[in-house]
Amino acid sequence: MQAIVHDVYGPPEVLRLEDREPPALGEGDLRIDVRATSVTTAEWRMRSADYGSGLFALAGRLMFGLFRPRNRTTGREFAGRVTAVGSAVTNFAVGDDVFGTHPGANAEQLVIPASGMVVRMPAGLTHAEAAALPFGSICALDFLEDRAKVRPGERVLVVGASGGVGVYLVQVAKALGAEVTGVCSTANRDLVRRLGADHVVDYTTTDLRTLPGPFDVIVDTVGQTSFAQFRRMLSPTGRHVFIEGGLGEFLQSMTSALRSGPRVISGVSADSREALERVRARVEQGTLRPVVGHRFAMADVVQAHRLVQARHRRGAVVLEFPAAAHG
Repeated sequence: MQAIVHDVYGPPEVLRLEDREPPALGEGDLRIDVRATSVTTAEWRMRSADYGSGLFALAGRLMFGLFRPRNRTTGREFAGRVTAVGSAVTNFAVGDDVFGTHPGANAEQLVIPASGMVVRMPAGLTHAEAAALPFGSICALDFLEDRAKVRPGERVLVVGASGGVGVYLVQVAKALGAEVTGVCSTANRDLVRRLGADHVVDYTTTDLRTLPGPFDVIVDTVGQTSFAQFRRMLSPTGRHVFIEGGLGEFLQSMTSALRSGPRVISGVSADSREALERVRARVEQGTLRPVVGHRFAMADVVQAHRLVQARHRRGAVVLEFPAAAHG
């Protein structure tokens, strides 16, 4: 089997394909033929060791490898088909189509615990569509529904509405009953409107600081706003959500929680098996749908990483493996 690996931190060109033996199957494990996986912002940051500055940079290096990547195989999101189950597994069977997250997901085969971050795919989806779901949709549900607690009738501004997380933020906010304004480029206006945005703003022609407020929630996926500049655009109980917040936003989230008025929400979304089940339920209910904007073959992973790092992608960037031709 082949896997996408890197031995050093650096630009997309450090990535390469490597032949290796399939992993051994334990009694509590699943063997999965991976049909599709994704390249997210998290992948290019881990590939290049771009974790921000200061304490965040040090924490990232300590977690993922101080001088070189601790896990050589890239990727986290996957969708595929179960081809073998361990003797103790009762909740999956050979032939099940599944999706989830697991370190080193950019490989033609995975062996993962049946109790891990893996669930059955939502009915009616392709493997490419299922692989596009976990990171963005879990993030959107966590930040908007759980943390910001968006309520019906509230006004939500999504900055970066056509990106890998933004396409889910728009859908989740709309499903929660909000009036949604999506910010994107000219080319993506129609997509964002189709996802449910009530209003679409072109950032190439409009200064976001001139938008008529107040907004109850401003959620920034691309680091184009600051609490200092946009606080006046928030309602008295407004929440400024930073999906990619740095140390400054993290500290602001702690201090603003101690006083009345608008506050900052920042941090890392919480992955769990329950979160995946929640995503699957939303898809099957019709309130959430995947957006695959770009497809690449496994061998074209360098081009895929270049696109993600350029920060102008449309929805998810998916890698399809050779087995995808069979289902």
